Amino acid sequence: MDEYKLSASLSGHEDDVRAVAFPTSKGVISASRDGTVRTWKLLSDHPPMYDATISSNATSFVNTVAYLPPNPQFTEGLVISGGQDTVIEVRQPSKGPEDNAEALLLGHGHNVCALDVDPAGKFIVSGSWDSEARIWPVGKWECETVLRGHQGSVWAVLALDSETILTGCADKSIRVFHKSGKLLRTMTGSEDVVRALCRVPKRNPSGADFASAGNDNMVRLWMMSGVQRAVLPGHENFIYSLASAPTGEIFSAGEDRTVRIWKGLECVQTITHPAISVWGVAVCPENGDIVTGASDRMVRVFTRTPERVADAETTRQFEDSVKESSIPQQAMGGEVNKEKLPGAEFLTQKSGTKEGQVQMIRENNGSVTAHQWSAGQQQWISVGTVVDAVGSSGKKVDYMGKEYDYVFDVDIEDGKPALKLPYNLSQNPYEAAQKFIADNELPITYLDQVANFITTNTQAATIGQSQEPISAPDPWGSDNRYRPGGDTSTPSTPIPKILPQKDYLSILVARVPAIQKKILELNQALIAGGQKDVSLNPSETTTLASLCKHLESTPKIPIPAGGLDLAMKLVTAWPYKDRLPGLDLLRLLAVSADLASYSHSRSGSIVNILVFASTASDPPNENHVMMAVRGFANLFATIEGRELAVGSFNEIQTLITNSLATGTTNRNLLVAISTLYINFAVLFVSEPDEASFEQVIALFDTLGKILEKQNDSEAVYRAFVATGTLLTLKDGEIKSAAKDVYQLGVVVQKALGKASDPRIKNVGREIAALLS
Repeated sequence: MDEYKLSASLSGHEDDVRAVAFPTSKGVISASRDGTVRTWKLLSDHPPMYDATISSNATSFVNTVAYLPPNPQFTEGLVISGGQDTVIEVRQPSKGPEDNAEALLLGHGHNVCALDVDPAGKFIVSGSWDSEARIWPVGKWECETVLRGHQGSVWAVLALDSETILTGCADKSIRVFHKSGKLLRTMTGSEDVVRALCRVPKRNPSGADFASAGNDNMVRLWMMSGVQRAVLPGHENFIYSLASAPTGEIFSAGEDRTVRIWKGLECVQTITHPAISVWGVAVCPENGDIVTGASDRMVRVFTRTPERVADAETTRQFEDSVKESSIPQQAMGGEVNKEKLPGAEFLTQKSGTKEGQVQMIRENNGSVTAHQWSAGQQQWISVGTVVDAVGSSGKKVDYMGKEYDYVFDVDIEDGKPALKLPYNLSQNPYEAAQKFIADNELPITYLDQVANFITTNTQAATIGQSQEPISAPDPWGSDNRYRPGGDTSTPSTPIPKILPQKDYLSILVARVPAIQKKILELNQALIAGGQKDVSLNPSETTTLASLCKHLESTPKIPIPAGGLDLAMKLVTAWPYKDRLPGLDLLRLLAVSADLASYSHSRSGSIVNILVFASTASDPPNENHVMMAVRGFANLFATIEGRELAVGSFNEIQTLITNSLATGTTNRNLLVAISTLYINFAVLFVSEPDEASFEQVIALFDTLGKILEKQNDSEAVYRAFVATGTLLTLKDGEIKSAAKDVYQLGVVVQKALGKASDPRIKNVGREIAALLS
């Protein structure tokens, strides 16, 4: 059988391509961290040429995409996408971002990372970081069933047939559900996080029903009974995506830069990409071609049909880009001993032993190159140059007049200089990460990724060991690429104190242009639906453009004329279901003193407006409430805002108490609440005269409930920081009440017992000392 060769390289995305679909031979679909979903229409076969159209513009990263084939109701089919904004968008392929979506599916409380459509096209199944999967009937567009029981993020979903759904989870398990929501079976046997699922073709000799893959680098073939029929080794890092073809092949893509093609139980071809990760792979059911999406922002099509192979120049550019790739030593198993490597003559004298085998070669100029064995071509193919990840000069690195064990180069944005991240091995990684984020005014949501990056890249180092600066092209290119290696402190090195927290936290990360487009899209829907009385007029759309431009630049300067009135209209006059983007704008504006001072003749202060706008439904939408709580947290950026927050404490506390009473597991909402409580704690400790006994006790009461019932590490960590900061108040009566009435010591110990995050353990020890 012929090998796959490049058919087309499609450029246009501005960030990692996280997911792809290949519904027909006439086009492909891609979803990206740049917030867009793009459809690529085939214009010509000889050579293959595609034309791209932006189908959707989300408010943040898009992580997953699926396709519903045409049916009598939807003759074009439907493109389904989801991502960081928790909204699943359903859209006809021919429509653009300015047109109405067919549906916006709301219900997940965190990042939507997996989508699938059942073979009959009757329902969509989704998976999320909120530890849930959901079933959405096509045409009804409301969640019919929530699949619960997972102990971590649901990274993969597979609608095996019209009655059976499989889920792959961060807890290393695969679960089999009936469509009704009944858990039929839990399968264990994977050694790490399960990230991908696909059907196994009937022609596969294993007789297996489906395949799984994930962080243990293995493709595993399973029977529905739970019996594991085969394990396919070969990948050298996480596997992110699986697909299968009617002709019998299975395709896997992952962090080792490769797509591997499996025929039967053997890897028959390895396609290396000039990227850090190959995030997605999909197969065209009509012709067997495949499409990939990678971290280099490229979409690529590969084919086994000679007529669809790319022209010579396109092929040469792809091969050259692979050869010119830089491969960190960590990806090759650690430090490389050049003296023991063979020279270039090895490549002509020795054959590989298996498809995809990698051999390092010492070149005459002293560099080290990597070569991969192609069983089909019976030759070694150059796949890049191995570069030093960490130097070994034994010298400290000078940065800004101080010496550090490490100074990392971190590329945040293309075309801009790398940011410097200094770090000493005696530091707590999270303290260093928090300072890096504060110094560079980065979103607080980067905290875990930066800290995990530090931990991963210093795992083998010990205090006193010095290193040269190292370059990290994209430390947060993956939601879970780098994993903590545990507490890096030693008994002889005191962990830096975390308590009390002294700085207010704001929640300002947002994709403002996408919010603007979403508002305009909803506005068109209002006009089309005959609701011109509440829709935006041309003058208001101009004001919206001015307001969004303001938010992208300097949100603390006076808000543009008319901006506040426009925002109030979006969150009070618009239908409740359409208020989310308006609430998003309003929480961004909350850092302005103008908003804190705003008062409406009927609605009252901004706190009153946020409470009303977010809860005007029974039950309230948790994402609406989450935006309101983010707005309350952002008020602490100004003196006026802090005064308003304290004066409105009862209204804010009532909203939060009601939200928690529902047993919510909405991670974004819980993090927002914990962040708000940190800000109240910072204010009460820095200005003790502002702290009433009743308010502090109310905070302790609610924080105790979060610590007792919630498991999300970020929400629990922030709740711990708020709790510990409040315990530094010099008021013996408050501390006694916390210990004796609210049994805070017991609650803290229980929370510590179920925590694995080193940050939680560190701050927990400080709280225990404060309670002693």
